[in-house]
Amino acid sequence: MNIPNPRQDARPTTADLTAPTTGHLIAGGKVAGTSVYDLAGQAIGSIEDVMLDKGTGRVAYAVLSFGGFLGIGSKHFPLPWEMLRYDTALGGYVVKIDRERLAKAPTVEQGWPDRRRAVDDYWATPIV
Repeated sequence: MNIPNPRQDARPTTADLTAPTTGHLIAGGKVAGTSVYDLAGQAIGSIEDVMLDKGTGRVAYAVLSFGGFLGIGSKHFPLPWEMLRYDTALGGYVVKIDRERLAKAPTVEQGWPDRRRAVDDYWATPIV
């Protein structure tokens, strides 16, 4: 039985996106504030920040601000960076998750230092 791997299967494929991505580098300061969309092109939030892995220097997570109104009452969800793909037509990142799954995900507000394993475990569970 082939069990989906969310870190790989959650990435939009080229068939999912309407425009090719261009460029390979972006300044961390420009990532913050960038909109995030679902596969239908509906805005689901924006990138609040990125979390770097100290050992590798690579981006480990994008912190997605979701919910609330005008930033008030928003929650912050660390998404594995590999789940995001930049769409030049939308001018933002596309992620293959739905709002229900996102709403159940671990948040930064629950305490980051002890949550990395919970975040990794949550996104590693099969997508149903």
